[in-house]
This record gives sequence, structure tokens and C-alpha cells, in this order.
Amino acid sequence: MINKNNRLLGKWMRILLLVDQPLSVKLFVFSALLILIPMLAVGTISYQRSSEVMEKEAQEYSLQIMEQVKTHVEYYVRDLEIQTLKIMNHPDMNRFLRMRTREEVEQSGIRSEIQQLLQNAAYSRSDITGIAVILDNIQIIDTSGIKSTEPVGDVIEQYWYSAVPMNGELTLISRYVNVMGQQEPVLSVVRRIFSPYTLQPIGMIITDINFKRFQDIADKVTVGRSGMMVILDRQGHYVYHPDVRLLGKQATEEHATTLLDQDSGSLLSEQGSFLTYSHSWFLGWTLVISRPYKDLIHNISYIGRTIFWTTAITLFVAYVLGVLFASSLIRRIRRLQQYMKRVEIGDFSTQIAVESRDEIGLLARGFNAMVGRLKELLDEIYFSKLKETEMSLRQTETELKMLQSQINPHFLYNSLETIRGMALEHDMDHIADMSLAVAKLLRYNLKETAPTVPLRSEIGVCEMYLRIQKYRFEEKLEYRLDVPEWALVQPMVRFSLQPIVENSVVHGIEPNSAKTQITVTAHRLSDTAYCVRVADTGSGIDPERLKDIQSKLQQIDGAPDDSHIGITNVHRRIRHLCGGEYGLSIESRPEGGTTVDIVLPYY
Repeated sequence: MINKNNRLLGKWMRILLLVDQPLSVKLFVFSALLILIPMLAVGTISYQRSSEVMEKEAQEYSLQIMEQVKTHVEYYVRDLEIQTLKIMNHPDMNRFLRMRTREEVEQSGIRSEIQQLLQNAAYSRSDITGIAVILDNIQIIDTSGIKSTEPVGDVIEQYWYSAVPMNGELTLISRYVNVMGQQEPVLSVVRRIFSPYTLQPIGMIITDINFKRFQDIADKVTVGRSGMMVILDRQGHYVYHPDVRLLGKQATEEHATTLLDQDSGSLLSEQGSFLTYSHSWFLGWTLVISRPYKDLIHNISYIGRTIFWTTAITLFVAYVLGVLFASSLIRRIRRLQQYMKRVEIGDFSTQIAVESRDEIGLLARGFNAMVGRLKELLDEIYFSKLKETEMSLRQTETELKMLQSQINPHFLYNSLETIRGMALEHDMDHIADMSLAVAKLLRYNLKETAPTVPLRSEIGVCEMYLRIQKYRFEEKLEYRLDVPEWALVQPMVRFSLQPIVENSVVHGIEPNSAKTQITVTAHRLSDTAYCVRVADTGSGIDPERLKDIQSKLQQIDGAPDDSHIGITNVHRRIRHLCGGEYGLSIESRPEGGTTVDIVLPYY
């Protein structure tokens, strides 16, 4: 029984792990799982977090708007409360409140005085459309007849009359009044009137405000693309609604779900609106901002769509890469199979290219090693003959080098000494002098191997070179070597001065028919550098050629080329041996001569 269960478990494991499936199927399934599961987890978490952040930001934004509206309206109402207190504290009003019967009011004639008081208060502010004072069961006095407002005798029957607080707090309501024969909305500020004798409520004062003033404030509130703000009183009636036809009516079921006895909060209504509310204890209002939840999560839906398409595209790319990867594996295995068939028929001439270090790469490497060992047995005779041929070539090359080396510098020295002896024997001192100079130059160039030499040695070489050229150019060439003693012991890069002097001869004297003077001097630049200057009065250098030479001197890359000893090569050798701050600089002008400064370290 246990063995049967183990076999069944193993069978299911082989199915789940796709053991018997093609490699391409395995890659497709596993790549999908490896990508899909993390993407779904990240997408779900991102969507939830985005929803929470969007709701929180919407709530905070709505609360900020409502706080601004509340602050502005509370300030406005407090100003009206001061106006009401002025009316209530007026002597005529105090006398009116002491009257207990309608007959007493009529006999006193105070009605006209109170009406004038109310009219004066209404005239003082353009936003007040009417003021009315109601004494319960006694008298109603308002501004009727002056501003064409309807008497408010029917207000006692309205829903809000009995709900006005008995403690003297203000109540703000929205209602309709008859103005010029039309029903116009007003915002009424209502508070109880108390008897001076019993301190019991005996009536009410109502101040009607032009609703457009308040509507202008509310209409400036913009909430998203389709949101709106409504205001409810303590009983759940609309104090403000974008649809003025709903003013004073009971709130809809959606807005009635708000918690009228709490400070602030937010909730999602059954109608699919996101409601944010805030209560004003001073005004007795609850401000509600309603936004369709689908508008609120519009950006979140965009994030969701982005995650979906990102996942889909990623899976598609993963499938494409899987196909390419599987194809590369199968291609290498088939190629290995083809090479094995070629080896079977005795073809050892080719090897498999090892493209990787994985198992297939190791297998190909082992196969190549096996084929290589077999091939060594067949190529042994060929390699032996090849080695014999190579040894023969090396022997021939050695014999040629030995033949070439038979002519050595000593032969040249001895030849020059022989010429000098013959010249002295025939009293030809100038030929003897020239032979001696050439021999010394040759000996210096071939025997001196140090990278730097004292400046004295370089000056001596230049003097021998100029002495030889003097025989050639005679009066056309003059030279002067004016180097102080301190400079003669300073180090200088070997064979760097003579090429500069040679350039002055070749390019300054040969093209010029006039007399040319070459001057070599030295001077200190600083505590760490000195300069050797080679100046000539020759034909100068063409500006384009000079610009090209100066450009090459700026190029510090590259090694010196001993086969072409020139100005740029000398410059590079100096910088290579002494440092980047040393080297050559050249100045010239046509028919004005050339000056080359060699800057070297001073020790």
C-alpha cells in the first residue's frame, strides 16, 4: 500500500514538474509562473495602496474646502449676529418686548417705530433683503412695503420654526419668499427673542439674506469633474444645493446617510458616491461633498490597466525569450550530434565551437578533447616534418645574421681613421678634421646607450655636426654656442639637441640664399626647470605647416619612433622620460626665422 502511494505521488510530481514534457513547454510554464505570480502580487498591492491614498487625498482635499467655506460663512454670520444684537438692544425694541398684549402694541403706536428700526438696519447692508420680528400670538413686524417683501405671518407653520434652539443660538435656514411677485430663495438667520421679565422665549427675529451672495461662495467650490457640495441643517434639510429647487426640502437618502451629529469623516454611499462631511457646531450645518466613486478611482483604474498590460507584454516577451533559449539549446545539441556522425566516418578535421560554460559547453569541450587526442596520432608524422623544416629555416636565418654582423662599427672607425691619416699625410687638414668629426659622431651614436647625458655631451655633438656643415655651406652658415657653465652639467635626453639643429640647417639654410646664423643658448625658467633654445635666422616655416607641427606636439599619446627622428619624436621622448610638463615648443614666421625651446628638469 505504501509503495503504491509513493508511486502515485511520484507520478503526480512528474506531472507537476513537467518531467516528461518538452523543454519548450517547461520554459513556457515556469517563466509564466515566475513572472505572473510576482506581477499579480505587486499589482494587487499597488492597486489597494493607490485606492487608499486616492481616497485619503480626496478626503483631505474636501475637508480643506469645507473648512474654508465654514470659516468664511461663520465670519459672515458673526457679523450679522452683531447687527441683530444692535437691533435687540435698541431702546424701542426693549420697550416693544415689554408689551404683553396686541392691544397694548396698537395703542402705543410703537409698530411704526419698530418697523422704521428694521428698515434702517436693512438699508445699512445691501445683502439683507428683509428683517422680521415675531412676538408669539401678539404681533409680526417686518420690512414689508419698503422692499416689496411678503409679510412672514405664515412662518410659524413652517418645519423649522419649532426647531430653533431655545438657548438663543443662531439657526440658518434656506427658504423661499415672495419678492416682486416671484418666489426667490433666501438664507435666513433666525434666533429666539426672550422676555425681559421672565427670560422665556416669546418670539423670534428673522434676517433674510440675498441667497446669491452665499451661492457665489458655494459655486466657487470645484470638486473634481462631477462632484458637488451640499449643506444640511440640523433636521437634514437642504440649506444649499446646486439645484435651488431642493432648498428647504428633506435631503435625499444618499445625503441623509451622513452622520449629522459627528464632526467630520467620509464614507462610501450605497449609490456609489464618495461622501466627505464636516459639521459646524456654530452654524448647526453639516457640509457634505459628494463625488462619484468611479471618478475618484479613474486614475487607479489607469494604474490597473497599466499593470495588466505590463504583465501581458512581459509574459509575451518571456515567451519569445523562452522560444529563443529553447532553440539555442536544441541547435547546439543537434550540432553536437552531427559532429559525432562525422567522427564516426573518420573525419577529425573540425571541432565544435564551445559557446558557453554550461553542461552543453562542457560536453562539447570534452568531445573536442577526445577528437584532438585521436587526431594527434594521425598528425604525428606531419608535425615531425614541420619541425624539421622549421629548424632548417632557423639555421639559415642564423647564418645570414652572422654574415651581416661581419661588418661592424670598428670597420667604419678604422676606415675614417685611415682617411684622416691620408689627409694629414697630404697636408689636407680640413679633410682630416671632417673625418675626425664624423668618427666622433658615429662613436657617440653607437656607443652611448644611457637615456640621458649631460648637456655638455649634446653640445659637443652639435658642435661637431655644425663644424661638418660649415665645410659644406662655408660663409652661408654661422653658428654660436652660448651655454653657461651651470647648464653644461644638467641632464638632457640623449640625441635630442642634434635633430633640432639639423632641422635648422635643412629647413632654414638650404632653401635660403642669404646668410643664416644658428644660436644655441640656455637659461633658467624656475627652480625645477631650465630651457635650451635653438634659434635660426633662416627662411622660417609656412603657417599651415607650423600649425600642423604644433598640433602634433600637443598629442602626447604614442611612443617615440626611432626610425623617424624629428621634432615630434624628440618631444615625445622628453615627455616620456621627464614628465608631461616638459618638452618642446616652436615659434616661427615666414622669412623671420624659427625658435625651438627645449624645456627640461633642473637639478
